[in-house]
Amino acid sequence: MANEIIIKAQNLVKIYMRGTEKVYAVNGVDIIIMAGEFVALMGASGSGKTTLLDLVGCLDNATSGSLEVFGRDVSRAKEKSLVILRRGHIGFIFQEFLLIPTLTVLENIELPLYFARLPQVKSDLKELLKKIGLGHRINHLPKQLSGGERQRVAVARALAINPKFLIADEPTGNLDTKNSQEIVDLFKKLNKEEGLTIILATHNPTLGSQAHRIVNLRDGKIV
Repeated sequence: MANEIIIKAQNLVKIYMRGTEKVYAVNGVDIIIMAGEFVALMGASGSGKTTLLDLVGCLDNATSGSLEVFGRDVSRAKEKSLVILRRGHIGFIFQEFLLIPTLTVLENIELPLYFARLPQVKSDLKELLKKIGLGHRINHLPKQLSGGERQRVAVARALAINPKFLIADEPTGNLDTKNSQEIVDLFKKLNKEEGLTIILATHNPTLGSQAHRIVNLRDGKIV
């Protein structure tokens, strides 16, 4: 829905302990992400991109500050509540493809539906694979695919639950320039044609510049 706030963070802080030292992985972040946006989080390694994604993706709790996802305060929500939110509403894509090697492409993308106890309609999943250019790979195993194709399977797996927003953490880190651009082109298409909200973390300025908005991070802060 247009003008809907998907994510709203205020003075968000995440502290990790390294021995007796406090490490501020996220340090006082304020950000609002609206439905339909394509946002790139950019910054060097260690800038806080992944930690911020973990927080907004309900994979971790904040140390302090407030975080609302779909209008609900999840800053320090219990894990059970976070699991329900993640499984039903948030799609995740990582640098590693994380495909099950003994399962076919179709079986791999069925997994999140199984865990979320959502109905599995094979015809819908086959259509999804066709839409992202993998209609001819449905019964192949991951080892029979190229790196770019494997990442497309990971994208399809994230989309299988029909998420309200997509989190992509350095999804092109293991790909060459051509395949990296193809994955970003796919994100742009999903954003434009489906209205899918996408949050992409990348250190690649060529890819990040293609998002609607760039949020630069350094030392856990927006700069």
